[in-house]
Amino acid sequence: MADTNDNDSGSTDDLLGGLDIESTADIQVPEDLIDQVIGQEHAVEVVKKAATQRRHVMMLGTPGTGKSMLAKAMADLLPKEELQDVLVYNNPEDNNTPKIRVVPAGKGKEIVDAHKLEARKRMQARNMFIMIFVFGIIIYSLYTGTLIWGIIAAVLIFMVMRQFMPKEEAYIPKLLVSNAGKEKAAYVDATGAHAGSLLGDVRHDPFQSGGLETPAHDRVEGGAIHKAHKGVLFIDEINTLGLESQQNLLTALQEKEFSITGQSERSSGAMVKTEPVPCDFTMVTAGNLDALRGMHPALRSRIKGYGYEVYMSDTIPDNVDNRQKLVRFVAQEVIRDGKIPHFDSSATKEIILEARRRAGRKGHLTLKLRDLGGLVRVAGDIAHSENADMTLAEHVLKAKSIARSVEQQLADQYLERRKDYKMFEQEGSQVGRVNGLAVMGSDSGIMLPIMAEVTPAQSSSEGRIIATGMLKKIAREAVDNVSALIKKVSGSDTRSMDVHIQFIGTYEGVEGDSASISIATAVLSAFENIPVDQSVAMTGSLSVRGDVLPVGGVTYKIEAAAQAGIKTVIIPRSNMGDVMIEDEYKDKIEIVPVSNITEVLDKSLIGPEKKKLIKTIKKSYAFPKLNLGLTDNIPGSSVPAPQ
Repeated sequence: MADTNDNDSGSTDDLLGGLDIESTADIQVPEDLIDQVIGQEHAVEVVKKAATQRRHVMMLGTPGTGKSMLAKAMADLLPKEELQDVLVYNNPEDNNTPKIRVVPAGKGKEIVDAHKLEARKRMQARNMFIMIFVFGIIIYSLYTGTLIWGIIAAVLIFMVMRQFMPKEEAYIPKLLVSNAGKEKAAYVDATGAHAGSLLGDVRHDPFQSGGLETPAHDRVEGGAIHKAHKGVLFIDEINTLGLESQQNLLTALQEKEFSITGQSERSSGAMVKTEPVPCDFTMVTAGNLDALRGMHPALRSRIKGYGYEVYMSDTIPDNVDNRQKLVRFVAQEVIRDGKIPHFDSSATKEIILEARRRAGRKGHLTLKLRDLGGLVRVAGDIAHSENADMTLAEHVLKAKSIARSVEQQLADQYLERRKDYKMFEQEGSQVGRVNGLAVMGSDSGIMLPIMAEVTPAQSSSEGRIIATGMLKKIAREAVDNVSALIKKVSGSDTRSMDVHIQFIGTYEGVEGDSASISIATAVLSAFENIPVDQSVAMTGSLSVRGDVLPVGGVTYKIEAAAQAGIKTVIIPRSNMGDVMIEDEYKDKIEIVPVSNITEVLDKSLIGPEKKKLIKTIKKSYAFPKLNLGLTDNIPGSSVPAPQ
């Protein structure tokens, strides 16, 4: 069971928020999808207003917080207007400009069926006429003694009449959009759709003449914008759409109708363009914050001017009401899955403890419910495989060890590899070497050894700060602040020396700022020739006055240090409330909270010389800026680490 800290929101004894239940089967799950959304009260309120007024909505935030669920719920909330069918007809005046007709829902199929019946009658009448005519020729040739020539003539006439008589298919309209039997507005997910799928397309016809061609109207295919007519069009990661597609989408939003044409210049469909097809949809877009950078400015302006922008929360306060909501969430996931047993109270408590742990903030619960739902399903699968009547706490604990993210598995491999090759030390002392900590993705800690060395300057004019480890641009610029640190603490001129800083094993690059105290410690150790205790690891950022500031992922970093055999971890004091390490690590590692750099040096440096250094730093009226912008994350995942 995860370690929990008592806080204002209650203890572990009240994890169910006061609910007295035997299992999640006792929980009443709301019928309406909008009422099943957990922890996004502001977004729910916006969606309800937007649905009433048919406004567009853009939702931004962390993946798995309920954006697609809200979009589906919005389709249920839209006003129950009269749904419509859309038909496309052949245009006898211009075959490449098919006609469009809009009829009430359900009428489209009736019209198509009626046309098919009429076409079948005409085809039967035509075939009967041809057969009578052909047999007449054969009988006449039989009486005149020219049977062979009569048969040849009959075959030729039959082929000519079949070729040039009008085709009945040309008179049958195509049902482009059908809402027959539907009572609710359509919900169309167009995420990742290419232009043809989004905007409609006209299929290529390899037989474009000779009577074998397919009528143009029969090759027209409706796009997602047309199928969402009177409903909701949902597009996740809107910035992945090409700018041309976004521009066409903007036109469809403005005009509420959009003609369908072939999307490929090499296709015969490029010659076809229908009359405008109605597409009066409500658009819901979603994405991370970076979606704004790749979004067409005019499209965003349209949504902002005629709708709402919502930022999704990724945590909620850890209080009684929200715990009850998470209990309901577990019940919802069990019912939605339909293949796993309900969770008893002990298993539900474990899920809520994990929600605390994954929040990464004291007094909060995570709202990354898609990932949490994955844990629910894995635990349920384990219970099902054991033929258990209910999912128990032991099943959840097993699931936590099985359902590890790719980043966690990769971090474990990195740790084992670095142990094998002695890429970090666990005991003894070394000058200029510090065991830093980082996170990979958002839920995996990793050891980050950092080394520093001071050498005579290669240039006669000035010394340099030389940092290696595939540092990102901001990190490379910020690491120059180390020279200010040396000047401030030592009072020496740094122009005669170079400072080398190396991040060991960072093959994927370095970013973030939680390595600031590690770099400062390594540089000061190298400059003053004071050893660093290698049984200590650390993480934290620094202010301009030497205060140690909070960072993200402390729980995962501490666990990574414990796995690596480290005895002591230094973390920012303000992060202590965020620590929720598993029971197996509690007795393996000592957690030392610190508030400033002098406390870091006092705990990590070894030898009498450290007291002189600490005294010098304390005399400084202001500590140099060490917010170096260095690693809080080893890339290898698309999910950035918290800062």
